[in-house]
Amino acid sequence: MAQDKDTRMVSGHDQPEDDGALDRALRPKTLDDLIGQDKIRDNLRILIQATRARGEALDHVLIYGPPGLGKTTLSHVIGNEMGANVRVTSGPAIERPGDLAAILTNLRKNDILFIDEIHRLNRAVEEVLYPAMEDYALDIVIGKGPSARIVRLKLPPITIIGATTRLALITAPLRARFGAQYRVDFYPIDAMELIVSRAARLLKTPIEPSALTDVAQRARGTPRVAIRLLKRVRDYAQVKADGRITPALAREALSLMDIDPLGLDDLDRRVLKTIIEKFNGGPVGLETIAASISEESDTIMDVVEPYLLQLGFLDRTQRGRTATQRAYEHLHIPYTQPMQPGLLS
Repeated sequence: MAQDKDTRMVSGHDQPEDDGALDRALRPKTLDDLIGQDKIRDNLRILIQATRARGEALDHVLIYGPPGLGKTTLSHVIGNEMGANVRVTSGPAIERPGDLAAILTNLRKNDILFIDEIHRLNRAVEEVLYPAMEDYALDIVIGKGPSARIVRLKLPPITIIGATTRLALITAPLRARFGAQYRVDFYPIDAMELIVSRAARLLKTPIEPSALTDVAQRARGTPRVAIRLLKRVRDYAQVKADGRITPALAREALSLMDIDPLGLDDLDRRVLKTIIEKFNGGPVGLETIAASISEESDTIMDVVEPYLLQLGFLDRTQRGRTATQRAYEHLHIPYTQPMQPGLLS
């Protein structure tokens, strides 16, 4: 049975349990609170300071990268640093041009409109967004047919912040209208340890340094996953002990969740084992892998592959996916050299 990509413990996608007051309280509020993404932080600091000194609205910002790395958090950090109100919406939620027009006309001077999954805006809605971003104007069509006319309404200076996990799906005209574009990437282990330590402190959960490292190593370089794992380990420590997270308790809890020391879960391992055991290490096509394990191909491409590629466990070639020697070693499977094209077995 296919598994919803949003229900996996190690998924970077948002889950209903993540959207609570507690989770929002764990997010950094200012650039000084931000851990990791140093280049983005330094660039944003200069952009914000220069903009505030001129008394202008911030230039439009596009943030892209894998899910769970803090794109929404960055938008709120920018809003806090600018002293601006942040209105949050998403590409799928804006179904018609009128929906976007209603949002834009309710914004005040220097307000920020954050559009998540901006690559999912339809073309008609994009056409409304272009003049809003370029000229702070809203073009409204009155009437139909030959008698139709366009009325232009002035908007106050505003900032659009777009976020996407699929940069290639954003049209070139829309992408060109963002004056600042930043890629968020997976966090290194030292940054993950700081994130887990800060979250444990805010949750008032005592955790030993080695246990902290165990959680950070399994979080796949993704803060959202780290906080989710920390909360589940905290539950385990509360039920099985006195609430203090020791290395042994952390490993027991993470093992119970079927998450190995590198953060791979059952779906990750099934993908690798399918490539290795059913297709001799590859190459094998994405659709074939998906059919073999009864999963959606989009789930494998968007959720599983990015982390396996980062670990060096998977190669993507024109002929399909290939498991690397490191994947064999991690799964304790004897390594066999994949067959080269054109050679007979």
